[in-house]
Amino acid sequence: MSAASNYLENKVLDHVLTATSYSAPGTRYIGLFKSPVSLNATDADLEAGTLTNEVSGNGYARKAATFAAASSGSSSTNADVTFDAATGSWGEITHVAVMDALTTGNVLFWGRVTTAKTIENGDTFKITSGNLTITLA
Repeated sequence: MSAASNYLENKVLDHVLTATSYSAPGTRYIGLFKSPVSLNATDADLEAGTLTNEVSGNGYARKAATFAAASSGSSSTNADVTFDAATGSWGEITHVAVMDALTTGNVLFWGRVTTAKTIENGDTFKITSGNLTITLA
């Protein structure tokens, strides 16, 4: 995953180049998105609100995630992120996003999962430690 949202890009640029204050969120959350998110979704799609097919209901809630210190322009999760068991179908998970709030809020980073996974009643979705990497190039 390496797409920063326009929201975050602007905050970082303003912070670094114009000394405008920006405080990182105290907690970062992972949101899961399902089909029919475009396979070629862009920041413009995200900012226009067309990347809005976040899972909802059936026991779904965003989960907090922690990341290791950056090295060589990348940072990865440093602990497992395990979602509660689904109480009904969540559909096919195709994208994940790092969000700044448990509900609503802003997307910080987003990207397509390597292998889409369909979550049915009783299934869990787990991102193992080190397997979600944010890269700035």
